[in-house]
Formats: sequence, C-alpha cells, structure tokens
Amino acid sequence: MDAQLIAFIGVAAGMVALPGADFTVVVRNALASRSAGVSTALGVAGGLLVHTALAVAGLAAVLVTLPVLFRTVQLLGGAYVLYLGISALYAARHRTTGRTGGAEGEPAGQGTVRALRQGFLTNALNPKAPVLFLSLLPQFVPDGQPPLPRTLLLAMIVVLLALIWFPAVALMVDRLGRWLRRPRTARAIEGGSGAALTGLGLVLVSGPLLH
Repeated sequence: MDAQLIAFIGVAAGMVALPGADFTVVVRNALASRSAGVSTALGVAGGLLVHTALAVAGLAAVLVTLPVLFRTVQLLGGAYVLYLGISALYAARHRTTGRTGGAEGEPAGQGTVRALRQGFLTNALNPKAPVLFLSLLPQFVPDGQPPLPRTLLLAMIVVLLALIWFPAVALMVDRLGRWLRRPRTARAIEGGSGAALTGLGLVLVSGPLLH
C-alpha cells in the first residue's frame, strides 16, 4: 500500500467520523431501535455511493460549476435536514415514552424503510459532499496514474469507512440504550439532535454558495 493511500485513509476516516447531520440522524434513529439505527447508517453509506458515482462520472464537477444547480441542491438538502430537525424537536416536546423516532404503532418493517430513506436522503442531498470529493480525491492521485481507477478506489474507501463507522455508532448507541432511553435523557438527546439538525438546515438554506 503506497504512502498516499495510507494518508488518504487517515484523512477520509476523519472526514467520515466528523459529527454532522449524518451522525445526528443515525444517533437519533438508533435510540428508536437497533434496526432503525443500522438502517439509517446503511442509508448514509448509500448516499455516499451516489456522490461516489457522481465524482467518478465527472458530474459532480458540473454541479459545482453551475451555481443555480448547486444552490437548488443546497436548498433541497437544507429543507430536508430542517424538516428532520423540526420533527425531532416536536417529538422531544411531546415524548411520553422511552422510545424515539417512528410513528406510534408503525410496523417495524416500515420503520426500517423510513430510517433507511432518512439516512440516504440526509447524505445524498448534502451539497458539501460533491465539493469534498472534487477537492480531496484529486490530491491523492499520483502523477502519471490514470485518474479514473484511482478516483474510484479512493471513493470506494470513503464508502467502506462509512459502512464501518455509522453502523458502529448505531450499535454503540443501542448498547447504551438502557441509559440513553430513560425519558429525561432521551428527551434531552432528541431535543439536542433536533436543535443541531435545525441549525444545520438553516445554514444550508440561508448560507452563501459553497466554493
């Protein structure tokens, strides 16, 4: 394994582990159940797979160079994250049980699909991801090497790291579930995650274009 690849793994691991909307949604849904948390984590990885395909195909470059298109994705992503944040704040305020997420009486299968969709959309609609891929991946393509195979390898490493990190977060939250799901603690976590998601959504909706 070459030195550049080792360096990239370290950088990518830090990027994936950095708390953000993905992390917050995984934690919140993991409080509902282990399956919901893991499904959300898999959805996040699926969203990264979309960004991987865009970067390898070169479409991410188009997205970044067209301000109107980029702003549209930014607004859609911000609106969705904002929706998740407001939903979490509402659930925290009206919570009466030790569980979070999912509508009352919702079948387990539907809850899992809903969690998977939430994870996927939270990541896939993140407008910062194309910028990160375009700015980061080329730095680790050695001179003289064909860029396509190397870029594909680097992008798949990011997806693999996400497949390790986010399910691990979900399982850790579930492991601590007895304490985390106490009504007062769960309400505080849900309220905190709702506030974080709402703030992130507002930044995306009202923030300037990212370059």
